[in-house]
Amino acid sequence: MKRSLLLLFGVAGLVLLLDRWTKHWAATTLPFDRPVPVLGEFLRLTYTRNSGVAFGLGQGTGFPWYVFSIAAVLVILWMFLRHRVDGVSRQLALALILGGALGNLVDRLRTGEVVDFIEVGVRRWHWPVFNVADSAVSIGVVLFALTWPARSGGGLRTEGEARPAGAGGERGGAAGSLPGRGADGPVA
Repeated sequence: MKRSLLLLFGVAGLVLLLDRWTKHWAATTLPFDRPVPVLGEFLRLTYTRNSGVAFGLGQGTGFPWYVFSIAAVLVILWMFLRHRVDGVSRQLALALILGGALGNLVDRLRTGEVVDFIEVGVRRWHWPVFNVADSAVSIGVVLFALTWPARSGGGLRTEGEARPAGAGGERGGAAGSLPGRGADGPVA
């Protein structure tokens, strides 16, 4: 329990500090809404503010988007305190999400907007401008999804748990016959 809370607060704290520092740097150094090329057109630093959620959705609506960040923080803390998170990779994933949620929550509570400044794209196709907190949340969500327990015989398998013999989950093993006439016939 102590180790998982140390991981949670350590990683989340690092993400929060990095996010706060980079947002402060962007707000005090970069010109507003004018791209500064770093790697040509592929990577640019474009300081902007976002009053909506991801990708600028819901901007100008006045909706209190910080409620979602607070909910995420509470759910993650509940999961850790109730021992609902098995495996270091899932703990790391939730720590990244927590740090990112806290980073954007601080912005939303202070100014009602989130500082964004990282822009990636090619030619006329550009990803919406984002920040370190957004990156941490995105990486955390992908990592959590990749480590989601696989179904095995009706139960959930946790990280590191072996599959029972003959479960058909071995690499290169037969998964069983196909419905219908197998690979030569229609599936029905």
